[in-house]
Amino acid sequence: MIELDLLTLKREAATFIQTISHKPLPTLFGVNDGKTVGTLIEQTFRTALKERGYTFAEGNSASGIDFPSLGVDLKVTSIQQPQSSCPFRSAEQKVYGLGYHLMIFVYRKTDHPLEKYTTLEFVHAVFIDRERTADYQLTSLLIRELNNGANSEEIAALLADRNLPLDDDQRYRLAERILQSPPNIGYLTISNALQWRLQYQRAIDTAEKAGVAGVESILSL
Repeated sequence: MIELDLLTLKREAATFIQTISHKPLPTLFGVNDGKTVGTLIEQTFRTALKERGYTFAEGNSASGIDFPSLGVDLKVTSIQQPQSSCPFRSAEQKVYGLGYHLMIFVYRKTDHPLEKYTTLEFVHAVFIDRERTADYQLTSLLIRELNNGANSEEIAALLADRNLPLDDDQRYRLAERILQSPPNIGYLTISNALQWRLQYQRAIDTAEKAGVAGVESILSL
């Protein structure tokens, strides 16, 4: 058995999606539920890794991510609306990131009525380092304000304007932390909700341009 590492996971992901793209998938014919599609692809990928001799810790409800030993969560999403949800842990995730890496497979689904099967074309595969999983708009605003000499009260006011789910004490503590430890620019769009709603289009576009460290196209490896 071979212990899976991060670089190997990315390379195996690239091989996997090239192999499964355009493959007939009868069980997905007529299925329009993105969660069902995502679950099948995630399970198929894990099975493929095991068949190739890799050993790795699998995710569970406690870890909340697919590859906990590597700190990677796999998301499979449609090109029609590349987004998904993830557990809300704290408002600080929107500033400093989710705390783990994201690997995103983006597919285009086609049903074939005569043959009664589905094919998936994987049009993007993106890896986002945990340091880049914060909200783009919020981190960009914070960095601009910090560069303009903002103090803790001004940072706290910005956080209030952006409706982060924080009370007054939490907001001022986070403002102080931001002053002491400015965040990196994130490349997700994160909507406030009981669960974070993650949108990936900016990360996909950034990865395709290959201009930002920590946001990369797996297909280019």
